[in-house]
Amino acid sequence: MRWRKSLENGITELGLCAFSMLKENYLKMLNSTMENEFLLTRFSDVWEYRILHAMIFLLMYLATLMGNLLIVTVTTFNKNLHTPMYFFLRNLSVLDMCYISVTVPKACVTFLTDNRTISGDGCATQIFMVLFCAFVEVMFLTSMAHDRYVAICQPLHYPMIMNPRVCVQMTLFSVLSGVAYSGFHTGNTFRLHFCQSHVVNQFFCDVPSLLKLSCSDTFSNEISIFISALVTVGGCFVFIIRSYVYIFSTVLKFPTRGEQGKAFSTCVPHILVVSVFLSSAAAVYMKPTSSSRTIQDMITSVFYSIVPPFLNPIIYSLRNKQIMEAMKKVLKRMLYSGK
Repeated sequence: MRWRKSLENGITELGLCAFSMLKENYLKMLNSTMENEFLLTRFSDVWEYRILHAMIFLLMYLATLMGNLLIVTVTTFNKNLHTPMYFFLRNLSVLDMCYISVTVPKACVTFLTDNRTISGDGCATQIFMVLFCAFVEVMFLTSMAHDRYVAICQPLHYPMIMNPRVCVQMTLFSVLSGVAYSGFHTGNTFRLHFCQSHVVNQFFCDVPSLLKLSCSDTFSNEISIFISALVTVGGCFVFIIRSYVYIFSTVLKFPTRGEQGKAFSTCVPHILVVSVFLSSAAAVYMKPTSSSRTIQDMITSVFYSIVPPFLNPIIYSLRNKQIMEAMKKVLKRMLYSGK
């Protein structure tokens, strides 16, 4: 079909564009990052609070890794779960493990030790990975909403529309788009000169915090961030809401309240997670850059960098009977093999 060929050609061109953009931006920011070191910020300098914050972050980190790793294991080895829905869920779980690993381990070191320093290269890598994971997370959540829309509203066409080839192409498009997006904004940030204080008012490196430290004109950076976030976040949010409007209108036509309740219990938590993730990210990246430090900015960042990876296994798995049954089988096998 023509649309499939055009999609494949678009993915190929996007990959080449992303590679060339990354190469160009890397050369631009190489000299800027070599001489820079930054200091990350804690939520509090009181030792007891530092231990408490580190423990909370560490527990959420370990719970996220265990939950998502279990989902990946179950959806990979259980053939009954080899469907588009669980394909996207597995991708989301792998992404979430990477996403939370970008910020939390370094934050725990910052909380528990006197070393708050992060190198320029480390800061650039952290910004690139945070932007990449956040962008791809939005794309995956959008793909999952589309999958649910097709499954509920167009069940007869579901195998044809959401075939394995299309699912792989959607994933590749999300990943390559994320590489291009994060590469552009990372390079655009580190072409600036940082001649002011090198104290990053955040527990990890992010673009808004670094723009506050620059003595260069950051207007073009702020405009590019605002427009790209508005198009990406706004577009995906509208698409997700549109999908669920159609889903709810179809669900309300179900004959029994039991089926309606089951569908609503699956969809509503998804919408809540998407809303918290997108609204918190928008609150940080789409507001004007301010030179003042606010603890609210750091707390808000937790809601888009740590909370979604932590909640996704709960939302998409613990409320799913197929996943729970598959998990019980895996755990039984592990217990019996241990004996």
